[in-house]
Amino acid sequence: MKKTVLLAIAICTSSFYSCTENIDQIINAKEVERIERILSSDEMEGRKTFTPGIDKAADFIAANFEESNLEFFGDNDSFFQHITMVKSSAGEAMGKLDKEVLNLTNVAVNSTEKELHVDSLSDYEIVTVKKGANFFQIVYPLFRAQKNVLVLIDKSHENNFKRISRFTGGAKFPSTFSQLFILTNNTKPSSIQLHVTNKITEQKLKNVVGVIPGKSKKDEYVVFGAHYDHLGIGKPDANKDSIYNGANDDAAGTTAVMMLAKYFNKIKDNERTLIFVAFTAEEIGGFGSRYFSQQLNPDQVMAMFNIEMIGTDSKWGTNSAYITGFERSSMGEILQKNLEGSKFRFEPDPYPKQNLFYRSDNATLAELGVPAHTISTSKMDEKPNDEPNYHKQSDEIEKLDMNNMAEIIKAIAISSKTIISGKDTPTRVALPKKQ
Repeated sequence: MKKTVLLAIAICTSSFYSCTENIDQIINAKEVERIERILSSDEMEGRKTFTPGIDKAADFIAANFEESNLEFFGDNDSFFQHITMVKSSAGEAMGKLDKEVLNLTNVAVNSTEKELHVDSLSDYEIVTVKKGANFFQIVYPLFRAQKNVLVLIDKSHENNFKRISRFTGGAKFPSTFSQLFILTNNTKPSSIQLHVTNKITEQKLKNVVGVIPGKSKKDEYVVFGAHYDHLGIGKPDANKDSIYNGANDDAAGTTAVMMLAKYFNKIKDNERTLIFVAFTAEEIGGFGSRYFSQQLNPDQVMAMFNIEMIGTDSKWGTNSAYITGFERSSMGEILQKNLEGSKFRFEPDPYPKQNLFYRSDNATLAELGVPAHTISTSKMDEKPNDEPNYHKQSDEIEKLDMNNMAEIIKAIAISSKTIISGKDTPTRVALPKKQ
């Protein structure tokens, strides 16, 4: 008996994970590769939104959630959370800003109204983008604005304005508000007359969501999410490859969510309700996560683990990953503490200039005060060799490290245990003060 006990202790101390609910039997490199290979296969056609390829991926994820015995989310009658989007593109625009003629060469309209008539500046909040200003930092947040905004863009930003014009023609949520972007050097207009007609078509999207109900704290939620969409099929590259398989971005994160769902439903030690979600439309504006966030009371969400691009080793090598917005809540510290004694470590985001905290699917919940953070290994210094396959056809499974991915997923499972059990509650993300 004494020898048996000593042997068990030796086994447990030799591997941090070996005595943790047989985690290796559920989360291992072989299973990681099986799921990853399917999600990033050519059959999924790059998982672009509004294509048959992404529907195939959604069906595969839903089938996996069913095999893992997850329950449906809320009042849903399946694992699909259906989203109605509107594709709105300007048919024509005619008018004047003071005496300056307005048309589709200098006007871009973000609206879901069939017709828009503007004859008063007082109906809009006016924002100016001056020469030398950080164009994207100012402009892109305005697409989410729940208000009417008139953006006056200096003509030095003409190339970026053209990108905005293309973006406004994409899918969006139905809204009574509009954002007008005008390329002009007039920073203090006194009048406007503008009439716009839009071509409107409805488009359907879906998140894939599964739930493990909590016990004593079932009204408190912990979310594990990743986006399953990617870029689809494009022009062939030098290797005559036209499919953007998105193995790392973000089949890797989606694989992690699927495996964590299976693991946590096996061990059943969650006092809080766990929600597993594969988000759609991250690549075209984060619409899946934005819609999902609107279905929850943010005060009930105790933490959100967003998993993005974990297929390659981090800047510190294997058995490591970073947490975006580490300093914005105590969640990172909790995860670090739960990994003490293991070979794995989580680090603060080493790329603060990239503003990664607000560039992935954690952003919407974080903006509501939820301790919602992204876990990633992606090198984002914008150097040539950092992520050579990012948004390229070469982002394929052969470029990924299955063993390291398995260790990252295990680390997320282990480090989250005191949060899902209700023992630890991360501090909230501070909300900006209202003006």
